[in-house]
Amino acid sequence: MNEEYFVGWGTLALINAGIAQGKNRSGLNWFLISLLLGPIATLSLVLFDKLPSK
Repeated sequence: MNEEYFVGWGTLALINAGIAQGKNRSGLNWFLISLLLGPIATLSLVLFDKLPSK
């Protein structure tokens, strides 16, 4: 059961990295944040506005 938990948490971190890149934010930073915070990071990303393009 623990392996399934880690796979799900890692998958969520990858999804969050993709969402972050879509909002012009660092995918790597959000991947790492998501490994620590999980669903809280997802909620944060959903609530944040998209950054302007550089």
